[in-house]
Amino acid sequence: MLPSQAIRESHDYTKRQMTANTEHFLDITAEVCPITFVKTRLLIEKMATGETAEIRLVGEEPVENVPASVKELGHVVLSLEPIENPSGSDSNTVHCLKIKKS
Repeated sequence: MLPSQAIRESHDYTKRQMTANTEHFLDITAEVCPITFVKTRLLIEKMATGETAEIRLVGEEPVENVPASVKELGHVVLSLEPIENPSGSDSNTVHCLKIKKS
């Protein structure tokens, strides 16, 4: 299956398609810390250098901790944006984290 064709169900949210230029996808919206980063790290270990991943997460702790941990491992955080609520002020807002393996 091509990444642009991959469809997943994001918690109770509607189905959406991955960004076309992203090789990997992980939905950790139903997880809590530290499992959020454990699953992210397992994904990174499967990725080849230079590949990108889109990670869906929710909650203040994961939004702060997962990107920080990705950077600590030496990888690049390309973006972190709210996708359910553009203001991003609600702790239940789903965020899209895009990373690149270094």
